[in-house]
Amino acid sequence: MNSTVLRNDKQGLAVLTINRPDKLNSLNVEVFEALDAHLADLERQTDTVGLVLLRGAGNCFSAGHDLGDLAKGEQVPRAHFQSQVIERLANLPQPVICAVHGHCYTGGLELALAGDVIVASANAKFADTHAKWALTPLWGMSQRLPRRVGQSQAMEMMLSCRTVGAQEALSLGLVNRCFADEDFFEAVDSYAQQVLANSWFSHRANKKLLVQTDGLSLGAGLAHEVYRHEGVGPDVHARIASFLQKKPSKS
Repeated sequence: MNSTVLRNDKQGLAVLTINRPDKLNSLNVEVFEALDAHLADLERQTDTVGLVLLRGAGNCFSAGHDLGDLAKGEQVPRAHFQSQVIERLANLPQPVICAVHGHCYTGGLELALAGDVIVASANAKFADTHAKWALTPLWGMSQRLPRRVGQSQAMEMMLSCRTVGAQEALSLGLVNRCFADEDFFEAVDSYAQQVLANSWFSHRANKKLLVQTDGLSLGAGLAHEVYRHEGVGPDVHARIASFLQKKPSKS
């Protein structure tokens, strides 16, 4: 497996790191091939991996699609390869956190939007610059961005190509949490451990419910929740017993 995306596992957390820091982690075919291979493994590892974290090496998350490769005519394994890899990331059974620091532009933003949760460093910068280069989205921008920030805000970002800072991204709902630059990755790791401490079964089941009912009417969504939920997990009795043991006894 090539080294453009690294994987490191820690207590049920799989950290995937885009590893082209000298190119601001710009996304070429090799990055997507490496990411696709890791995702294929993760799909089968729900017993040992409860959460996936995607981040970038060096000074940023990703400056976007490698325009140099695009200009030369990149060779992809199959049609729509990159969009299929991003869809595979979005559809992992495990929840996915994208940890963004520095640049997160265009293709990089489309990749981050595939995460279930986006956390940002205070220095993070987001933009959709498709229109600057006479391009249109192929990796999900037109669908995932408005679902995050609303139609009018997505339209404004796409038309203006302007850079959105971390605090504005937080206020727009583009990101879920914002952490200080100086201890960003420590804060992200702490947040990830907080998520991992909860039931992995519930995380997978809740993600499945949200994905399957997206776009349904309230009535249809409620019926889906009632009649097609996953039930209780194998750890339910142990978790309740542990909670009851910690409760102070009444004198």
